[in-house]
Amino acid sequence: MTGVAAGTVVPSRAWFARDVHVVAHDLLGALLTRRTPDGTVTVRITEVEAYAGAADPGSHAYRGETARNRTMFGEPGRVYVYRHLGLHHCMNVVCSPPGEASAVLLRAGEVVEGADLARERRAAAGVTRSDVDLARGPARLTVALGIDRADDGADVTDPAGGLVLRVRATAPEDDGRQVATGPRVGVSGDGGRADLFPWRAWLAGDPTVSAYRAAESRRRRR
Repeated sequence: MTGVAAGTVVPSRAWFARDVHVVAHDLLGALLTRRTPDGTVTVRITEVEAYAGAADPGSHAYRGETARNRTMFGEPGRVYVYRHLGLHHCMNVVCSPPGEASAVLLRAGEVVEGADLARERRAAAGVTRSDVDLARGPARLTVALGIDRADDGADVTDPAGGLVLRVRATAPEDDGRQVATGPRVGVSGDGGRADLFPWRAWLAGDPTVSAYRAAESRRRRR
């Protein structure tokens, strides 16, 4: 791991090649930086969801590899970006060894750098009520960072890359932060059951965490 800021490191690819639930937990409080010609935006991750591939009926990879989800089956430490319902982009970080297709959805965060640019992007895409809402939800997060389908496969382990992830050297609990867990948002069928898949995790009490919503009538997988 390479130190790049006080208390944070850019993890190696092996860091991501771990159990998806461990990676999801350790991503809470991580900093995701997006560099573009327009400027730099950094988001502190406050909410995530774990998806475990073939073992998970809520996962896009549950029924195997397709052209859409191919990135999930590849190297850990890359991002899987998909378009949800043809309207919004969502971003996941690929975990576990190649072929297992597990990933962590980045659901929400706090913009800690580049708020002006994030506001411009969000205003161009729709209404922004406050800075708390800039990256509060997976679609808002990608808009604030300027992420779209072209970023699918980007490597977040490259310190010099355009999309870089920095994680804390200590667990959230070691910093006095409490982690809460519960059912994933908007996942239908067994994959949305709280007793079977309480695979959403967030920093308790953080105002940027998104609101829970049960599944819509249309079946969704990630």
